[in-house]
Order: sequence, then C-alpha cells, then structure tokens
Amino acid sequence: MSEAPEGRVLALNCGSSSVKLALLDPRTGERSLTALAERVGSDSATVTVRRGGFASVSSPDDSSHRGVVEHLVDDLRDAERDSLVGVGHRVVHGGPDFRESVVVDDLIVRRIAAVSELAPLQVPGNLAGIEAARSALGHLPSVAVFDTAFHATLPPIAYRYAVPASWYEQHGVRRYGFHGISHRYVSARAAELMGVPLSDLRLVTLHLGNGCSGAAIKGGISVDTTMGLTPLEGLVMGTRSGDIDAGALGYVGPRLGLELSELVDELNRNSGLLGLSELSNDMRTLTDAARDGSAAAGLAIDVFCYRAAKAVGSLSVALGGLDAVVLTGGIGEHSADVRAGILAHLGGFGLEIDPVANAEHGASTGGRISRSEHPIALVVPTDEELVIARDTETLASG
Repeated sequence: MSEAPEGRVLALNCGSSSVKLALLDPRTGERSLTALAERVGSDSATVTVRRGGFASVSSPDDSSHRGVVEHLVDDLRDAERDSLVGVGHRVVHGGPDFRESVVVDDLIVRRIAAVSELAPLQVPGNLAGIEAARSALGHLPSVAVFDTAFHATLPPIAYRYAVPASWYEQHGVRRYGFHGISHRYVSARAAELMGVPLSDLRLVTLHLGNGCSGAAIKGGISVDTTMGLTPLEGLVMGTRSGDIDAGALGYVGPRLGLELSELVDELNRNSGLLGLSELSNDMRTLTDAARDGSAAAGLAIDVFCYRAAKAVGSLSVALGGLDAVVLTGGIGEHSADVRAGILAHLGGFGLEIDPVANAEHGASTGGRISRSEHPIALVVPTDEELVIARDTETLASG
C-alpha cells in the first residue's frame, strides 16, 4: 500500500459509548483510514480499523475512552503519523462562549469541562479523547470543533426561554442547539447541488439519526433550531423524548417514585422511538415490524414523521419562506419510508415526493426527491469529519 500523503488530519468523535476516527485529506475528503470502537467502557469493547478494503478487529487493554484513543493512535503507521498536521475533535457542547472552533490548550480544556453538565452523556467522552490525543500526539495541535458553534448566530427571540430572566442571566439557561457541524455541512452542500449561492437560500435541514434536530438556515446562517439547552429538546429521537410538557415530570414523578434526575434519565434513555414502540430505538427494526403488522411500531414511526414535519413548518416561520428541505443523518439518508412519511404532511408547502427518486435516495437526481419546483426536498449525506478536518487544518496552519 502506498504511503499516506502529507497534510492529513485525524478527526476524532468520542461519543458516550463509541469512538469514531478518520484519517483524511481536508481538501478532498479522501479517507486513508477509518476506525470505530464500540461498547467503550465495557469489558466487551472492540476496535475495528479499516484501510482500503482491509479491516482488522482488536480489543483494547483499557476500554475507557482514553484507553481506546491511545490504542487507535498506537495502531497508526509511521507514514500515517508523519502525514498529520493536526487532530480535530468533535465537542458536543461549547456553552455560551465558544462561537467557533479553537486550538486546544489547558484553559480551553477547563472551559469545556465547566459546561460538561449540559451534555453529561457526551462531553466527558469528548474531553477524554482530547486529553488522550494531546498526551499521545502532543507535538500536533488539537482543535475543538463545537456542535453548538454554528447556532451561536441565533437571535434572542430564538434562543431565550420564557422563564425567569435570572435563569438566563445567572445560569445560562437558553437554547444552544446541536448537530451544528452536520447542519453547517449539508446546508453548504445543498446550495452546491441546487446551483444557487448559499447566501440566497432559505433552508430547513433535518438531521435524523438516533439523535435528531432541525435547523432554519437563512443565507448560510442558523436562525433557529429544535434542540435547546441540552440535546433532549425538540424532535422525537431514538431514545430521547424531544418536546414534552415539563408539568408531566411533576405529575408522574411521585406516582413512579422517581427523583427529577431519574425522570430526566428516563426521557434521555427510555423514551422516543423506544418508549413509544416498547420494541426498539432503531428505525430499521421498527420499519420491518410495522410492515409485519406491529401497531406500536407504526405509531412510533408516524409520531416521528409528524413531529419532524411540524418542525419544518415552525422553522419556516423563522426563514420567512422555504426554498428546500434537506434530509440527512442515518435515517434521513437511508429511510425512504420515513422521508415519504414526513413529506406527506408538507403538501401545504407545495412539496410533492417523487417515489422513484426517493426509493433510490436521490442517487440519480442530485439528491432531489421531490417533483415540485419550489420548494424542493433533497437528500444530502452529511460529512462531519470533513468539516472537523478543514477547521483543524485552517487553525493548525494559522
């Protein structure tokens, strides 16, 4: 195999129980290596590394986030190490201060740690990956790329909650939004596919995976989004409830004998598609079950689609109109049934699905899955790692 060319970035995404890694060219997006660690933190953790058509599977001696990242770094070949210009890290929450990507130092680490309670399932893993990379590859700059940064442009009418002002002024209770790296990428890519300057477009982007969010993007700027202070608010997700009447917690807590923290945990881990169906959080499993006659699975899918369509309507208010709906993420890119279910509710906008194009995920139509001329619906595969790599290269060279 040929040696890895110079000017590569190592993009790291440390989730709550997984670690994704890619070695890629920030100019072309070409990957020379990808890796996925699953069941991180457990005795059954595994690491799969792929180079071209070859894959290897191993078990790390230390299954913690830090141990897994060190295991992956140790697996790099000399040519791959020599090609690196920096390490980029996805960081889920940047709080109110981080409005753009930054080179990491000790102060930055402390500032990220200070907001970790706003995303307790994700940020500790993000930090563990940063610390491991700085320890193993300390001669290279590490760059933090924040999911919340893209939404730092939200106006007060979008980010303020109607709660006592002191909650915001003293404790930072406001809408931050998430999946910003994905929303940023697919909005720019949609403009390219449409052949229209991003500055002229009003887009609603729907990132639909195990976590889901929508964003209103006007002229390339995020002006509203569905996730809030934490990644729990907004659309129905795999295990997260999305929007719910806060009064329900006070009502059901005493009846179930649960404390507030336990109720929030239920909303994060046992709700959403899983809670509605009592079967699975995986849309593929639910789609198969619904076809086999499961009413609960069918209801979960219908609620998911309806709530996503409602979000398109509300986000269009922030845009003053709508030029395109962009669908991305694992479900948005791969589930023709879900896309059809969402667009079925949006006929009032003039959106009409093209069943043939939708069935092939827009592969032969430049992503377009609608018959309507305006607005249109597009499937755009996301590439968060490419955004991370490009920000990292820019800051590492700057």
